Amino acid sequence: MTVAPDVTAIASAEELREILGAPMPRAVKKERLRLHARDLDWLASAPFCLIATSDAEGNCDVSPKGDPPGFVHVIDDTTIAIPDRPGNRRADGFLNILSNPHVGLLFLIPGRGETLRINGRATLVRDAPFFDEMIVQGHRPALALIVEIEQIFFHCAKALMRSKLWKPETWEPDALPSHARIIKDVQQPEQTLEELERYYAEATYAKGLYNT
Repeated sequence: MTVAPDVTAIASAEELREILGAPMPRAVKKERLRLHARDLDWLASAPFCLIATSDAEGNCDVSPKGDPPGFVHVIDDTTIAIPDRPGNRRADGFLNILSNPHVGLLFLIPGRGETLRINGRATLVRDAPFFDEMIVQGHRPALALIVEIEQIFFHCAKALMRSKLWKPETWEPDALPSHARIIKDVQQPEQTLEELERYYAEATYAKGLYNT
C-alpha cells in the first residue's frame, strides 16, 4: 500500500511495540484452547456474532449472524456450530472459507461491554444431526458453519465503553436517511423510493427472516 508523503507508516513489529509497549501478562495468559463453563454461559446468552474471513489472496469480509440467544450449537469443548439463515445469498464469507478455513468470531451480548473472541478453522456443512436442534420458527438451516476452536478469550469493554454502544441516550438512528433512501441513492435500482420503503419496512422485511 502506498501512503501519502506526509503520513508515517509503521513497518515492523518492533516499531509497533515501541509505540504500544508490551501487553500486560494477564492479557497474554487469557488465551485458552477449549471452552470453559463461563464461555458456555456466554454463548447461551449471546444473540449476535460477527464472523471474519479472508480468501486465499487475503481479501477480507466480516459477516453478522444473529438469532435468539443460544443459537450457537456446542458440539464439544473445542467445537461449535453456527446456523445459516435466509439472506441475500452473496455468501462472501462462505466462499472465503472454501479457500481459506481460518475464521475469527466475536460474540456480543446486548448491554455487556465485554465480548467473547474465538479464532479457529471452519468447515461449511450442508447437513448434520444437530441441525434439528437449530430450528427457529420452523426453519431448519440449509447450511451451518462448524468451527474448530484454536484460540478463545474474553475481550475487555473499553471499545464499547468509548463508543457508548449500549447507551440509548446516545443513539441517533434518524441522523441518516432511511435504508431505502440510501439504497436508492447508492445503487440506483429500478424500483421507486416508495416501493423500496415498503420493501424495507420492518413489518414487511421481517417476514423473510426465516423464510426464503
